[in-house]
This record gives sequence, C-alpha cells and structure tokens, in this order.
Amino acid sequence: MSTTAPNASSAPRGHDPLATLGSLPGVPDAVDSVRKAVDAVYGHRVMRRRSNEVTSEAALRAARGSAALSGADWALEEVRRRSDFSAAADALTVGAALRLTAEAGQLLSIWRQSPVRVLARLHLVAAGGAGAGTGDGVAGETVGRPRLAGEPVVETPGPDSPKPLIEAPLPAADEVAGRLNGLSELVIAGSSAPALVTAAVVHGELLALRPFGSYNGLVARAAERIVLIGSGLDPKSICPSEVGHAELGRAAYVAAFDGYLSGTPDGMAAWITHCGRAVELGVRESTAVCEALQRGAA
Repeated sequence: MSTTAPNASSAPRGHDPLATLGSLPGVPDAVDSVRKAVDAVYGHRVMRRRSNEVTSEAALRAARGSAALSGADWALEEVRRRSDFSAAADALTVGAALRLTAEAGQLLSIWRQSPVRVLARLHLVAAGGAGAGTGDGVAGETVGRPRLAGEPVVETPGPDSPKPLIEAPLPAADEVAGRLNGLSELVIAGSSAPALVTAAVVHGELLALRPFGSYNGLVARAAERIVLIGSGLDPKSICPSEVGHAELGRAAYVAAFDGYLSGTPDGMAAWITHCGRAVELGVRESTAVCEALQRGAA
C-alpha cells in the first residue's frame, strides 16, 4: 500500500491495520450512511419477488460505469443492445467490463483463500482468454499474471487506447509482487473493519500497483465489488459502486485516489469516504430500478 498505509507484512501479530482506518475522521459516518442506504434498498418490496432482475440490471449499469471511467463512456442502451465488443478500444473496454461483472460473483469462495489467484482470473477474463493472443491485442503470455520488469502497462490495448486515467508513478515489478502478497495476507487474515473500508483499500491498492499489463482499473473496481458482495454488505450485488464512481466523475475519482496515494490519515479518509459515496449512488440507481419495476416501466 502507500508509504504510510497499513502493511500486513510489517504489522505486529494480531494487529488489525484496516480497523485503524475505520476509525479515521469521517469514516464511521460514511460507513453508517452506506449501511442505512443499503438496508433501505434491500427492504424495498420489489426485492422480495424480483431481486434477480435488479441484480442483472445492476450488473449492466456497473459495467457501463466502470468502462466509462476507463475511457469508454457509452450510453446504457448502447451497452444493452451491443453484442460485438471487438476491434476498437472502447468496445474492448465495455466487453471486458461486462465479463468482469458477470464473473465477480463466481469467485467469492476463492477470494477468501487466494486473492492473488482471483485477481489473475479477473485479468484473464478482462483480456478475453489466453493463448497466443486474446483477440484484443494482449499477448497471451502476459495475461492472467502480474507484470514482469520492463513490461508496459496500458489500460486498454490497441492503437486507439485512451490516455490512462491514473498517471501516478508505476511501482516496479518486485514491489508489486511484495505489496500484492501483503494485500493478500490482509484479506486472508480477515478484519473487524467495515466492508467499505476493506473494499476501498483493495480498490485503491490495485489502482496504485497496476499489477497487470492492461485493464487494471476494471480489475480494481471488480475486486471492490467482490469485497462488497462477499462481506455480506451487498450479498445480492445490487449496489453498484461503479455507477457512483462514474457519476462522481473521473476528476473526482483521481483526486480522491491521490489521497490514497498520499498515505496520510486525511488522504485515506478522503478515499474511503469517496468510495462510500459511490456505493450510495449505486444504491440510488438500484432504488430507481426497483421503482421502475414496481411501476411496470422496466
């Protein structure tokens, strides 16, 4: 993690560094606000009979939001109707985001045992497969594993790849390996910290590391989704934080992430509360879906 953020490998045995983050100024209020919002949408009468429809719609909107942050800002109906996600970088990004939202819920049990394995799987899914090539310009031998020294990093492969959203200095491959192991130890050890805190740290650390040669933003946001689902905060995956991150905007996302990178208490709190606001906006989106279903408009 960032220089002064909790580090599992250096923490004393029994220490819970994520719980420390949960007590930062503003974070308890953000946690309470998220919990109230999530409880409210889960209590909606539509959820008793049509939760699967809400989950499906949330996944679609989450994919659209995550892709937008990675530079492919398509209208929701365009994402809904398209079946060909090949060739152009924006189409590749949307296709990757859709595959990741479909995959995330299938990896919960593995995540608790081997987060690094899940991250490798997420990158493989985002890139579309392995082999001599993946169809999106990613060399097969670089897919599904952390990058090695000297390997380039792009968000979306191809000649029309957009400018990267995160332009912070790229950690060296050996640092990436060490910090991934530290993050994995934190997840496996478990924490008394609220789900929002753990999800925000996983998200932020993966953005900071950019451990793969491509699709790091999409993978980081998918990992945040896995934590929120697996923690029990959002077991039906109806609170798409990706929607909220996109609604808050790319500039706000980068500014909040700079707080994570700083490693300061204020910076970490700003990132966690930003992620909390994103979850709340995702809740608002799914509440609107519930209302539309109740009216027969969706």
